[in-house]
Parts: sequence; C-alpha cells; structure tokens
Amino acid sequence: MTRVCKLYRKSTLTVLCVMLCFFAAKSQSRYGVNDTLTVPAIIYKGDTMPYRELSTVYIFLDLTPAQRRAHKEWTRLRNAVYVTYPYARKASVVFNDIKAHLDSIPDKEKRKAYVKSREKDLRSEFTKPLTDLSVYQGKVLMKLIARETGNTCYEIIKDYKGSFSAGFWQSVAWVFGSSLKQTYNAQGDDAVIEDIVREVRSMYGYY
Repeated sequence: MTRVCKLYRKSTLTVLCVMLCFFAAKSQSRYGVNDTLTVPAIIYKGDTMPYRELSTVYIFLDLTPAQRRAHKEWTRLRNAVYVTYPYARKASVVFNDIKAHLDSIPDKEKRKAYVKSREKDLRSEFTKPLTDLSVYQGKVLMKLIARETGNTCYEIIKDYKGSFSAGFWQSVAWVFGSSLKQTYNAQGDDAVIEDIVREVRSMYGYY
C-alpha cells in the first residue's frame, strides 16, 4: 500500500511538471524572447527591411516683405468674400425671382409698380447690412453679384430702373474708386476669388 501511494505521488508530480513545462513553453512563445512581431516591411536591393512612416515635419521659412504683403492682401480678400458672398447669393435669388415675374407682366405700368414694391423689400432687407460694408467689401460684392447673376450691377440697375438711374449710380461708384460695370472672370483675373468662393460653398453647403 505504501509503495502504491509513493508511485501515485510520483506520477502526479510528473504530470504536474509536464503541465508546468507545457504552460511555460507556451507562455514563452507568446510573450517571451521567441515571440514573433509582425511589422511593415519593404524590400530594398533584395533585403527585407522593417518599414515605418515618421510623422510629417513642417518647416516654415521667414517670409519676405513681398510675401507678407501678398499674404495680407489675400487674407483681406478672403475675409471680404466670406462676408459678402451670402448677400450675393440672396441678391441672385431675388433678381431671378423678379425677372421671372416681370416676364409674365406685359403691362408697362404694372411692371414699374411691381419693381417698386420689390425695391422696397430689398431696401428693408439689405440697407442696414450693406451700409456696414467697407468700400473694398462693396467692390468684392459687386464682383460676386456678377458671378451669381451673370450680369453686372450696372446692367441690373439699367434693366429695372432705366439708363438714367444706372448712369447716376455708376457715377457715385466712380467717386469711391469703384465701378458698377465690374465683370467676373473665374479663369482669369478673378481666379483667386473663385478659389475662395469654392471654399465658402463647400464649408457652408451652398449648392
């Protein structure tokens, strides 16, 4: 009986040792020095080498006086477009609506009465915000109205108020160093404005 108990203890001890060795080997293969790590790699001249992309490092040089002036002017233009483009969008909607209604009104007197009534609405909606614009922002706004409507401000006033009114307001604009006859060329002189307009449209969802 004593011999059987000794044999049983020995066999149990052997099993425990085998199990410990098995788990130790498994643990070592998983976490120890023999563990295999998968990393990105590239093949360079026949050799496989570990590969890793480092974070981008930006290096900025001091701007020249000319570059500072150009950046300042661009920032000024960008701010003006952000301020005035919503007004140009609203103006294009209003002018298109007025044109659509006038096409259905053949009577000259009724057309004048309709334009006068819409002019009153325009004044109440736009007078206050537009008077807060600077002369520079006003110039940009006229450019953007030409972009949105396909007509210069001079042509719009002439169509709705007549040649005399258009000429008068053109004279006023000229005094302030501007012109109601400003056109818009997205591929030419106004390419920078066009880039900023696309930025505004994508940011605020104008479609």
